[in-house]
Amino acid sequence: MERLLPTAEAYDLLELTRELADGELAPRVDDFEARGEFPHEVIRTIGRAGLLGLPYPEDVGGAGQPYEVYLQVVELLASRWLAVAEAVSVHTLSCYPVYAHGGEQLRKLLPDMLGGELLGAYCLSEPQGGSDAASLAIKAVLDGDAYVVTGTKAWITHAGKADFYNIFCRTGGPGAPGISCLLADAATPGIVPQAPEKTMGLHSSPVAQIAFDDARVPSDRLVGALGTGFRIAMEALDSGRLGIAACAVGLAQAALDYAVAYAREREQFGKSILGFQGIRFMLADAATGIAAARALVLAAARLKDAGRPYSVEAAKAKLFATDMAMRVTTDAVQVLGGYGYVADHPVERYMREAKVLQIVEGTNQIQRLVIAKSL
Repeated sequence: MERLLPTAEAYDLLELTRELADGELAPRVDDFEARGEFPHEVIRTIGRAGLLGLPYPEDVGGAGQPYEVYLQVVELLASRWLAVAEAVSVHTLSCYPVYAHGGEQLRKLLPDMLGGELLGAYCLSEPQGGSDAASLAIKAVLDGDAYVVTGTKAWITHAGKADFYNIFCRTGGPGAPGISCLLADAATPGIVPQAPEKTMGLHSSPVAQIAFDDARVPSDRLVGALGTGFRIAMEALDSGRLGIAACAVGLAQAALDYAVAYAREREQFGKSILGFQGIRFMLADAATGIAAARALVLAAARLKDAGRPYSVEAAKAKLFATDMAMRVTTDAVQVLGGYGYVADHPVERYMREAKVLQIVEGTNQIQRLVIAKSL
C-alpha cells in the first residue's frame, strides 16, 4: 500500500515499525493470545525503540512526531498484534493528563513514562457508569497531605500490569464540576487490581476492575486544578479515539490481506475462488471501506496537528473505522468458509477482536451522540 507521509524521517519510522512488527510481534501473537499472557517485554522493546512517546515533544522525552504519523505506526502494529497496538494507544492516552495539565513536578515523570520504563493505565469507567462518565462515584477526600481514594473502577486496560494509574475521582459535588484527576503509583497500598475479566478477544491484554481501599495518593499528585478532571478526561479521549480508530484500520487490513491470500489459493469448481464475483465484490468493498476509514482517521489527525478543533472528526473516524472493522473481519471469516471458524486461521480472532473496538473509548452510540450534537 502506498502511503503519503510528511517527511523522509516518517518513512524511516514506518519501516522500523514494520521490521519490529514482523520480527517481534507477528511470530509471538498466537502463543501469547492462546496463553492469555500480557507481552510486557514486547511492550518494553517497543518503548526502547521510541514508539511509546511518538506524538509528544522531544523536550519531555517524546519523539516529536505529528499525530498523522503516530497513528500510522499504531495501524501497522495493529495489523500484526492488536493487543500491542491497543497498549500503545492506551499508554499514549495515559500520558496526556500529565503532559497537558501536570505541574513541573509531575512533568519530571514524563521521560520515563514516554520512554517505556513506566506503563500507564487510564481509570475512568466504573461498574455502574461507563458511558455516563460524569456520574462517576469513586471518592477522593483530602486528609492532610494526601487524598484518600475509595471506590471501584472497571474495564481498566493494563489493570495489574501498569506502573501508574490516572484516577478520575469525585473530590467535590455532583456532576462534571466535582471530578478531579490524580496520578497514582501502581504500588500504592490500597490499590488492588481484581481478577482479569474473561473477555471475548484480546486475551493477551488484561482488563479488570481495580478496588481502591483507602488508598492514599499524595496531594501533589493532583493533575491540573481541582474540578477539572472531567475536562481533562474528555480532552484525552478525543485523541484516544483516534488511536482506537487506527487500531481498527490495521486490524481490518490484516483480515483483508489474509482473506485475499486465502482466496487466491483456495480452489472450488476447478478454479480459484478469487475468480468468483461474489468473493471479488466482498473483497473490493472491504478494501474501499479500509481506505475510507484510513482517510477519515488521517484527516482528523491533521486537524489535531494544525491545532484546530477535531473532536467531532475524531468521533466520526472512530465510529466509521470500528464499524468497518467489524464488517470486514466478519466478511473475512465468510471468505474462508468453515476454515474461518476455526483457530487454525487468524480471521476468527480478528472478528472477536473487532467487536471491542466498537465499545472502548466511548461506544459507537456515544460517538453518534457527539456527531449529532454538532449538527
